Amino acid sequence: MHGKFDSRHPLVGLSDELIRLGGRMKATFAGARREEGLGDSEMSVLNAVVEADRPPTVPQIGRSFGQPRQLVQRAANSLMAAGLIEAEANPDHKRAVLLRPTERGTALKREIDERADAIAAEIGAGVDVDLIREATAALNTIRKQLEARLRAGEKP
Repeated sequence: MHGKFDSRHPLVGLSDELIRLGGRMKATFAGARREEGLGDSEMSVLNAVVEADRPPTVPQIGRSFGQPRQLVQRAANSLMAAGLIEAEANPDHKRAVLLRPTERGTALKREIDERADAIAAEIGAGVDVDLIREATAALNTIRKQLEARLRAGEKP
């Protein structure tokens, strides 16, 4: 059978589009971080730590990204060695430390964001910014609903 399979649930179609879009976005914005020598994993973890509402743990970041804890731990170790994030004791867990950005890590993330903004402005000139904002808000809502189900112990 060839062609589209339109009878599937919209979340399945959304998942497929997000996978494809994620690849395009990584390629598009790779130049923003290239000179810093950060790989995809390190940049993802730095972003998660800098932009978190409260200091996350490696397992929390791994669950959020759907990535193995070991992969996130390697990236976190690399960022700590570079002085971009630091670990502090977690009063709620003996082994899962809390990750905080250093001033240098936050400053670097903001520099990379500025470069990414310039790339976005250049390539996104013909894209409806309001549509992007609406899509971002919708994706955020869907993610939070899925996370709430997972926290409640419901099957994904």
